[in-house]
Amino acid sequence: MPRRTIGIAFAAGLALLACFAFRAGADTDAQGFIRLAPDELQWKTVSDNGVKSAVLFGDPSKPGLYVVRNIFPPGIMSMPHFHDHDRTVVVIKGTWYTGTSRDWDPDRTVAIKAGGFMMHPAGAVHYDGAKDEEAIVQITGMGPVSTVFAHPDYKGFGRPHKLD
Repeated sequence: MPRRTIGIAFAAGLALLACFAFRAGADTDAQGFIRLAPDELQWKTVSDNGVKSAVLFGDPSKPGLYVVRNIFPPGIMSMPHFHDHDRTVVVIKGTWYTGTSRDWDPDRTVAIKAGGFMMHPAGAVHYDGAKDEEAIVQITGMGPVSTVFAHPDYKGFGRPHKLD
């Protein structure tokens, strides 16, 4: 099957799943449209280091499409991990740094500026976050999704330093 046909089928499947997904607390109009203003986002602090997350659509712990926005404070990155499903990421604000190994070495990251995109393949170890400025990213994926950390003693978020 050609890539374009697969892409169209995937997009159609996502559109169908989106009909069944929702974001808790969002107003849905009579036609099913959901609109959120920036001040309506329900941010939750997810780490002692100030990383915040807001679910815009769906639920990452349940089947279906989800959209999450994360804020990384300066100097904070996720620790090396992988997910069991593909996820796509768009940088909304700042510069987001990404590493694709287990080493958690901030010097080996690649900078992606606002407007940039990255796809994280299922099972691929990575780490990411901010260096000198706050970074905001928007993550889209299919749930339920799980996160597995590459180093049992390093989970969550922190100030990166070379591990391997």
